[in-house]
Amino acid sequence: MHKLSALIFDVDGTLADTERDGHRVAFNRAFEEEGLDWFWDEGRYGELLRVTGGKERIRLYLSEDWPDLLREPGIDERIKALHAAKTRHYLSLLQTGAIPLRPGVRRLLQEARVAGLRLAIATTTTPDNVTTLLRTALGEEGPGWFEVIAAGDIVPAKKPAPDIFDVALSELGLPPAACVALEDSENGLRASLGAGVPTVVTTNGYTRDQDFSGAIAVLDGLGEPDSPVTVQAGIAPASGYVDVASLVAWHAAAGAKASP
Repeated sequence: MHKLSALIFDVDGTLADTERDGHRVAFNRAFEEEGLDWFWDEGRYGELLRVTGGKERIRLYLSEDWPDLLREPGIDERIKALHAAKTRHYLSLLQTGAIPLRPGVRRLLQEARVAGLRLAIATTTTPDNVTTLLRTALGEEGPGWFEVIAAGDIVPAKKPAPDIFDVALSELGLPPAACVALEDSENGLRASLGAGVPTVVTTNGYTRDQDFSGAIAVLDGLGEPDSPVTVQAGIAPASGYVDVASLVAWHAAAGAKASP
């Protein structure tokens, strides 16, 4: 059985609640800037989150609300331009410090580093989005905490395909069984499990009712010493919040279950 050697984190919804007050707001600012009367309220954006990737989300929206536009010449370039504008607005939001890390994230990252666990990211958001979030939330050294940042369009198929996890594992040089992934969504869980990585899920307002079958544990967050987590499925962390000891215990249990 493999020893736990690395943690692989998703970003949006896992490290920070970036979707509702970050990406959604940035999309709407990009639409307004382009003179479009499109507006994604919290409910509509939640529906669009069933696909991963910003360009893919715009395309889904058009297919459902403006299907004729998808047949217009140059629509692919227009979608790319809208997504680029959205990214610019999102980075501006991040730089204001308006999107903090979720409770427990900084603590767990620090504990993992002290314990000698390697850290990696596997996400379909753009690399600039990742590094800017890490710098604003953790300081200029933040991106350097992570040995591997697998992000963006470096793989042809986004989550729920396992491709981005396969890249992260390859760059770490580790087998899936030596890692634990932390995800927040069903698509993310399907991706990590598809790559063979045992996974802990921390839900948010958009994802709490999704199907997390196969996860080691499903919780409402990482928690803090003075703010215990609520467990939705799986074994509760002994300390009441997610720490390195609980991840090691969950990883061992998952390995024992997988062994013949």
